[in-house]
Amino acid sequence: MDTILSIIKSIILGIVEGITEFLPVSSTGHLVIFSNLLGFNGTTPSYVEMYTYVIQLGAILAVVVLYRKKIIDTLVHFFPKKAGYQRSGFRFWLMLAVACIPGGIFGVLLNDWSDQHLFTPYVVAFSLFFGGIWMLYAERKFRNNTPGGGGDELNVTLKQAMIIGVFQCLAIVPGMSRSASTIIGGWVAGLTTVAAAEFSFFLAIPVMIGMSTLKMIKIGGFSSMTSVELVSLAVGFLVAFLVALIVIRIFISYLQNRPMKVFVYYRMIFAIIVLVAGAFGFIG
Repeated sequence: MDTILSIIKSIILGIVEGITEFLPVSSTGHLVIFSNLLGFNGTTPSYVEMYTYVIQLGAILAVVVLYRKKIIDTLVHFFPKKAGYQRSGFRFWLMLAVACIPGGIFGVLLNDWSDQHLFTPYVVAFSLFFGGIWMLYAERKFRNNTPGGGGDELNVTLKQAMIIGVFQCLAIVPGMSRSASTIIGGWVAGLTTVAAAEFSFFLAIPVMIGMSTLKMIKIGGFSSMTSVELVSLAVGFLVAFLVALIVIRIFISYLQNRPMKVFVYYRMIFAIIVLVAGAFGFIG
C-alpha cells in the first residue's frame, strides 16, 4: 500500500513539475506547496530534494526531444561553410554560454544562502505577487519593442544574451520563476515573446542539467535510497517528461498572439494560497 501511495504522490508531483517548469508561475513554489500538502517524504532527509532535481531533468528532456531538429542543426552546422557566422551553431551555443555566466556566478555565490534563508512562504508569496506585477509592466512596455521583428532564438546577439543572463539571476529568489525572469529579459533585450520563451527553453538545458547534477552530487547520489524511492523517482521523471512535452507545445501556441496577463493573475492567486498555507502551518 505504501508503494502504491508513494507512486501516486510521485505521479501528482510529476504532473505539477511538467506543467509549471516552463510556465512563468514558479515550479519551485508549486513543488514546495504540493510536497507539503501530500506529505511527500522519504526514509532519508535528502530524498525530497533529490526527487525535485530528478523530475526537473525529466522536464528538460522534453525540450531536447521537442527541439531536437534545431539542436541537431546547430551541431551539424557548428562551423557552416556557406551560411554566415550569424547563423552558425557555434555562435548559438556561445550565446547560450554567455547567458549562463551571470546566473552561474550568482548560483555559486548565493544558492546555499537562498536555500537557507529565502525558502519561506512569505518570500515565495512576495516574489509571486510582485514578480507578476513586474511581468505585466514589462509586457506592456517592452513586448512590442522589437525592431526588425525581434530576431529569433537562434540569432540572439551578445548584448541580448547578457541582458537575458542578468535577468535570469532573479530566479535565485524562490517564487520569481526562471521562465518569467528570462522572458522578461528577452522582452527588455528586444526579442519577440516566442523567441524569448524558446531561448529560455534552450537556456534551461545547460542551466538545469548543470545545477541539478551538482546538487545531486552534493546530496550524495542514489545509493542510500530504497527500491520504493528509486521507483518513485523513475515514475516522477517519466511523468514530468510526458506532461512537459504537451505543455510546451500549448504554451508556444498560446504566446503567438495572446497576452501573459493570465499568468500574472494566476501568480497573484497562488501567492495568496501560499500565504494562507504558511499561516496555517501547511508549509514551512
